[in-house]
Order: sequence, then structure tokens, then C-alpha cells
Amino acid sequence: MAFNDFFRVGVHGVFINDEKKILQLKSTYGSKGWGLPGGGVDPGETIHEALIRECFEELGVAVNVIYMSGLYYHEIYNAQVCVFKCEIPAGAKIQLSEEHSEYRYFDLEELSNIQRTRVLDCLNFDGKVKSAKF
Repeated sequence: MAFNDFFRVGVHGVFINDEKKILQLKSTYGSKGWGLPGGGVDPGETIHEALIRECFEELGVAVNVIYMSGLYYHEIYNAQVCVFKCEIPAGAKIQLSEEHSEYRYFDLEELSNIQRTRVLDCLNFDGKVKSAKF
């Protein structure tokens, strides 16, 4: 990789409710699809700072980061994406930003293949960070 080459770094949180369903947000931009909370790492941020900032911006909640379960390369975006297990503090209420129109908790079977792989790696975390290319 040359000095002037670049790629993106992103962070996403996996949040599970009491029914073992996974939180997804519906975006108001781009494909307007569903995805895990998170986004890009800004210059000068650590991955943890970015995750906490992105989740606060998108959910209106200061989340708890539990562990990082995976680092995945997404060719279509030329991006490395870190996936973390996170929790929303008890009693906190989600307040979506303008970036998202709704949120919902999904069964694993409802997730795309890529999302399901990343979430399963997170839920089955054995202390070893997983890696894959998509």
C-alpha cells in the first residue's frame, strides 16, 4: 500500500434484546436499508471513541462497549469494519437521529448473509477476534 492510498475504517455495534433479537436501524440516505448502528472513524479518533460517538449520534444513548469480536474487509467500500458487542444501559430510551427513520429488532434468519456472519461471530465470541472478506 502506497503512502497516498487510503481505505475507510468503520465501526458497528451488535445489540441484543431479551428475545435474542438484533437491533438494526433503517437509514434515510443511500439505499435506505437496514444495518447495525455505527459508522466511520473520524481522523484522530480511536475505534472505541468512534463507536461510542456514532451510537450516541444514531441512538441518543451512551452505550456500553463489551468487546470487539471481528474485523472485516468489505471490498465494495474498500473498508475495514470493526464489530463490537455492545449494550444499551437499562432504562435508556432510543432516540433516533435524522439519519434513520426507524429501528427494529430482527431474528438472525432475517439478516443478510454478511450481517448474519458478523453477528454470529459476535454472539459466539471465544476470545479470538474473527476476520473475513466480503
